[in-house]
Amino acid sequence: MKKVLIANRGEIAVRIIRACHELGIQTVAVYSEADHEALHVLQADEAICIGKPSALESYLKIPHVLSAAEITHADAIHPGYGFLSENPNFASICESCKISFIGPSSEAISVLGDKAKAKAAAKASNCPIIPGSDGIVESVEEGLKIAEKIGYPLLVKAVSGGGGKGIRFVHNKEEFSKMFPQAQAEAKANFNNPDVYLEKMIVNPRHVEVQVLADEHGNCVYLGERDCTIQRRRQKLIEETPSQICDDKMRKELGEASVRLAKSVGYSSAGTVEFLIDKDKNFFFMEMNTRIQVEHTVTESITGVDLVKEQIKIAMGEPLSFTQEEIKFEGHAIQFRINAENPSMNFAPSPGKLDYYLPPGGPHVRIDSACYTGYKIPPNYDSMVAKLIVRGSNREEAIAIGKRALKEFHIGGIHSTIPFHSYMLNDQNFIDNDYNLNYIDELIDSGCTFEESKED
Repeated sequence: MKKVLIANRGEIAVRIIRACHELGIQTVAVYSEADHEALHVLQADEAICIGKPSALESYLKIPHVLSAAEITHADAIHPGYGFLSENPNFASICESCKISFIGPSSEAISVLGDKAKAKAAAKASNCPIIPGSDGIVESVEEGLKIAEKIGYPLLVKAVSGGGGKGIRFVHNKEEFSKMFPQAQAEAKANFNNPDVYLEKMIVNPRHVEVQVLADEHGNCVYLGERDCTIQRRRQKLIEETPSQICDDKMRKELGEASVRLAKSVGYSSAGTVEFLIDKDKNFFFMEMNTRIQVEHTVTESITGVDLVKEQIKIAMGEPLSFTQEEIKFEGHAIQFRINAENPSMNFAPSPGKLDYYLPPGGPHVRIDSACYTGYKIPPNYDSMVAKLIVRGSNREEAIAIGKRALKEFHIGGIHSTIPFHSYMLNDQNFIDNDYNLNYIDELIDSGCTFEESKED
């Protein structure tokens, strides 16, 4: 592997470029017309424009991406996260064109990207699953019969869903008749696939995910869990590891269940298995993400493993350089997603020019970003400005470092989620580990505007 094209943008593109350069691999950035001044364009060895500002006409345009690879003689493509990263057709085309796809096989993506097939694979590998329908539900009438067996409350979920799209919460049969076609329509609009399935709602759960790495030689390991429960409308805001609800026994059970699932589908690359955990600490498989995650940074912080480099080495055919027994977890890490949104106005988008951008520093502070003073955050893509990652010897110290780093983080010209994160680090329920997946939405519904904390 001599040259990698990064089929992405923003901080993850910069992150991949850094990993490639440290491995002595040349890089190619692709960019839309809206991203001609983007940092990943400046840092790559080569850069090529692939279309208009709309993602549909640039980053999601498979012929444009592949043409850029051909023109620049790239022999591998890293898709990052989002965009084409979990598109089995794109992975398959790369395979047929003899371009290394830095990720799992198209077959593994196809199985795990289809939530009904993924659930069946999890069940077959003895990974606990949430009670629900056996596959796709075609009609309201069929769904009502299944719903009576599962019991309310339940979820109607898009087979190809993600990011909270194509999901409806249903509390009774009257709601079901209305919500089921709505979920189908939203699934069709967002994923061009109207198929949905039913799943029992786990009331007030925690959201915990397990990082796995698997190579092409049958080796597979887990690198601990991440707690991603602090979410707004199923969009993650804070991630940390280790999870405060997992003891060593549960951590081992979660990890081993994740490895069994990955091995059962012949998985090879970095991947993340996501679980819901109920009030009795029973865990249930949700889905497996067949890509690098936004929050991979906290796992790197406590294990010392560079997950992006490992991804690239796996795609080069190398075996994992360590065993399960050699993985050590040291300290506590927290990641804060700094987005261009206004928390006091229900997280309204706030794109625009950064009049100034002064990120924090100091011991145990990491910033992953593609922003700089004068950069204009375009309205065409996600709103992420930066990821702030802090590490302490324990959770209390990590929170203290997080408070300090957030105070040092100064952004001008736009609103950001910095006040939200500062609020959360002084929130007693967060400090006491007493919250669930609905906590932030409930705070918003109660009128909380996440103003800067008065505690300094």
